[in-house]
Amino acid sequence: MMSDSKRLHPIVSILTAGKRVRNILPFFITILIAGGRESKLSLLISLGISLVIFILTLLTGILSWLRFTYRFEENELRIEYGVFVRKKRYIPLERIQSINYTEGLIQQMFGLVKVRIETAGGENEDEAVFSAITKEEAQLIQEYVSTAKQESRIIKTVEEDQKVFSMSTSELLILSLTSGGVGVVISAVFALFSQLDDWIPYKKIFGGLEEWALKNIMAIMVVVFIGFFLAWVISLFITMLKYANFTVVRTEGDFIISYGLIEKKQMTIPLRRIQAIRIKENILRQMIGYATVYIVSAGSGSAENQEETKVILLPIIRIKDIAPLLQESLPDYQLEPILISPPKRALHRYIFRTWYVIVPIVLASILFLKAWGALSLVLFAVGTIWAILKYKDAGWCLEGKQLSLRYRTIIRTTVLMQKNRIQSLKMRENYFQQKRELGTIEAFVKSGSGDSWAAVVDLEKGDIQKIYQWYSRKRPKETAG
Repeated sequence: MMSDSKRLHPIVSILTAGKRVRNILPFFITILIAGGRESKLSLLISLGISLVIFILTLLTGILSWLRFTYRFEENELRIEYGVFVRKKRYIPLERIQSINYTEGLIQQMFGLVKVRIETAGGENEDEAVFSAITKEEAQLIQEYVSTAKQESRIIKTVEEDQKVFSMSTSELLILSLTSGGVGVVISAVFALFSQLDDWIPYKKIFGGLEEWALKNIMAIMVVVFIGFFLAWVISLFITMLKYANFTVVRTEGDFIISYGLIEKKQMTIPLRRIQAIRIKENILRQMIGYATVYIVSAGSGSAENQEETKVILLPIIRIKDIAPLLQESLPDYQLEPILISPPKRALHRYIFRTWYVIVPIVLASILFLKAWGALSLVLFAVGTIWAILKYKDAGWCLEGKQLSLRYRTIIRTTVLMQKNRIQSLKMRENYFQQKRELGTIEAFVKSGSGDSWAAVVDLEKGDIQKIYQWYSRKRPKETAG
């Protein structure tokens, strides 16, 4: 097997140069501001330096595109790149685990696709990224890999009889309405304004508004409400654009996941690399019986590939439909575990752990804010209810070769792990747990971004020992204090 050396699409040279110019833009601005403060001559010198740097940046972007070539030879993908230092990377085709595609706006305009090739081992240097190639060339890469692996057929991405899940418009709307994206939007707005602090004199602009604000509390509340509503609408549209056309296809050994409207993505998740399944329910979704299903995959540890290590398999689905939908594709997993709850004597520990944080806040509020501080009692009540929810949601289950753990932080999470995928199991008990014959169990599985974990606190000590014996067989018990 051999092919001629090929380059990426010429648009890559423009994109690379543009990205590098963007990265050094703050440097340009600093030079111009510093030069303009001295004299016209220094300003001209600064402009000249900036122009030279700008031209060199453009040239290196073009040269990096020219110097990047790839070809197939002797069942290897051979890549050569580097502007000043020539580098070579040879990737055996049989080691390639998955080929993932992304179509951003630029790629869609030119009929191109971004391809990321993930290899066995998950090391950063073994991953190849082609920023922009034609769809025909991407399919040819897939064919080369399939041929090298002696697969009986080339993987196709759209076959109706293999579809596992296709998100409907109503499900997409439910997903968007119950997402937590509004917090991301608000955080982004605050981050933007914090970066403008040096250029906008907030104190001068808003300093005189304090007295007005005290007299117009209702108007401010209306403005804040409108702001939150707009942020919610923006997050709604962002979620809908991101997850539109979400489809899961099951091939002989992979899940192929496609989604996105503006930026189209396709990911291939080998079934043999699945380390655990996470089922997450935020409060709104739990109330209406919906959840999101994640796969923890032993993917590459590279920064660009974090999305494939904890990938969303089912963005929104009814809890009762998870098992019927996935049982055939994941026969080793018990998707409806019957969980055993912590003992009743553990309830007060869940409540007290919350009170340790809330009670000082409530007391300080009442002490310093007087009557207004009494409103903090609402926080006390909410915290107590939340602690009871955490207790009621906690649980564990052993069934065959599977350990299931459930816990709640803000979101209720159920983690399903096969015994042969668990990297380590840890038992912990502090002084207060020892007195109550309670303990904490933590389980870790391997993912490309490091260890993924699940932990349940204040379980019956005998139950924890049962889990440990199931995992360790005849190995001696280790207890971490």
